[in-house]
Parts: sequence; C-alpha cells; structure tokens
Amino acid sequence: MGSSNHLKRLAMPRSWPLPRKTTIWVTRPTPGAHTLETCMPINLVIRDVLGMAHSTREVRHILQNGHALVDGRVCKDVRRGVGLMDVLTLGESNFRCVLDHNGRLRYRPISGDEAAWKVCRIEGKSTIKGGKTQLNLHDGRNIIVDDASEYSTGSSLKISLPSQDILEHIKFDEGVRCYLIGGAHVGGFAHMKSYDVKRSSMANEVVFEDFGTVVNNVFAVGDATLPSTEVTQ
Repeated sequence: MGSSNHLKRLAMPRSWPLPRKTTIWVTRPTPGAHTLETCMPINLVIRDVLGMAHSTREVRHILQNGHALVDGRVCKDVRRGVGLMDVLTLGESNFRCVLDHNGRLRYRPISGDEAAWKVCRIEGKSTIKGGKTQLNLHDGRNIIVDDASEYSTGSSLKISLPSQDILEHIKFDEGVRCYLIGGAHVGGFAHMKSYDVKRSSMANEVVFEDFGTVVNNVFAVGDATLPSTEVTQ
C-alpha cells in the first residue's frame, strides 16, 4: 500500500469504486476508526463519488464552512475516513456508507430520520476502572455499560447520532437478520440459522439457509433499514 502518508491509485483497495489509471496518486485516509479497506477519505467521497465538488480546494471550502458532518459531528479534515455504516451529511442531503454486491463502498441517499441513527457491531469488551464494562465497536467507538453479561461480541447496537445513546440491542442469535460484509454473498441479507463455535484455530462459522461464512463477514442488523446495496452506475 506504499508509505503511511501516500497511496498510489494502482495500490488502492478493491473496495474503492474509483478508476485506477487516471492519475498516479490518490488521497489516503488518516488513521482512525476504520481500516483502509472499509472507508474512503471524505475528499474522495465528495469530489469523485458524489460529484459535489470539482477539486480538493472546493472540498476544503465545504468542510471549513461546516457544511459536512460525519455521524452528526462537523468534519473539517479532508482525509477523514467515512466508512461502513457511517452517516455523511452534506447540507440537506444524507448518505449512508454500505457495500454493494461486488464488495465496493457505496454512499446511498437516506432520509433525515435514518440519518439520526446507525448500527455498530460489538468487536470486543473490556473492564475499566469501577468495574464497568466498555464495549468496543467496529467504528472505533467505546460505550460504557453497567451489565457486562447482557452484551456479547458479534452483537450490534443501534445508537443515536451524535449523542451515542443506545436505542436497540441487536443480539447475535438464531433468527437475527444479518448483513453480509464479506465473502461470496457480500452486500446481501440473510437470517442466521445457527452459530458454530470451532474449538480450534479455525474461524467460527455462521450458518444460513443456503450457505455458511466466517463470523467476521456477518453484521447483525435486525430490523434496521439499510439503503439499497444493488450495483448502480
């Protein structure tokens, strides 16, 4: 992927829906909540994906005037990554980052009501001072809860934006509606049939009606409404 500060278009992740041979260099997102493969810098999203600016200079003007928000908070860094499930607000328009059926990041329009929340997957738990439990979410957030036993890794939280209040706890259990973020069925939805924990070095597996995949490819969303993941030109 090159150095930590630079990124060539030929080496950019396959999940970025950009042409590879137009220029040599492309903006690299600043290190943050999302991995390089699951986010794009806001500069590229506004200019190249949404077409709301013609140059980085115009993007900077938009950001410095406070017209761009990520998850309900003003963003002024042109390299700030906008990743999976994030909500991007530009003026009166709202977009949610999802994956299409080719595994590429897409920024789909959503309503103002949908922009008031997002779904985050619980990646881990840790105990902090005072005996409370801290939940580590997929987008880098940490939320403190009182009851450690109520939440488990793999489950999801529907939280309000930007306050981060928990609106719903989506348990990673049989029958839950899941969003596939990797594998051959990326971008699709399916209901979990069973969860197989491997007592070995093999990855745990989630079984659906017609197929199975490793647990890292599964994102429990429950009844949460996500925008279309169909591939569009």
